[in-house]
Amino acid sequence: MANGSVIQDIKDILSLGKGFSITFRHMFRPRYTFQYPEVKRPTMPRQRWRHNLHRYANGMERCIGCSLCAAACPAQAIFVEPAENTDEDRRSPGERYAKRYEINLLRCIFCGYCEEACPTQAIVLGQEFELVDDDREDFIYTKERLIVAPDKGHGEAPEGVRSLPYVQEVLK
Repeated sequence: MANGSVIQDIKDILSLGKGFSITFRHMFRPRYTFQYPEVKRPTMPRQRWRHNLHRYANGMERCIGCSLCAAACPAQAIFVEPAENTDEDRRSPGERYAKRYEINLLRCIFCGYCEEACPTQAIVLGQEFELVDDDREDFIYTKERLIVAPDKGHGEAPEGVRSLPYVQEVLK
């Protein structure tokens, strides 16, 4: 019996030594410390973070209110309320536009399925990863918070699509 406890003690000491060897090995490696707010750590190119709703170069919204992103979302974090475009108030090149577009980032798992499902490449997951906030309601990103400024322009509009007067005023 005493012999079994000695063997167990030796095994415990060896496992302790193995653990400390990992610690000592890492102690002498160079440290990778970033002064966070001033110097941001580089992210991988394919990382997916905050959502952006893109526009065409003429300022029109790419989102046509088809709700394919909401259907593809496994967490059901996206809500799209479509509305019909009129000749006086044309917001997107399609027949419809997203009157209300919301993403609940507390439910979102940042899988990118919404980005893949979008036929017009309107929703894109960007590189911005600082999403901290105090209030739960602030994690529901509305269309106004998601949409990219019109002067950023992200591609040409399809053939035959004209720009709207209100878009031209914003661009000035």
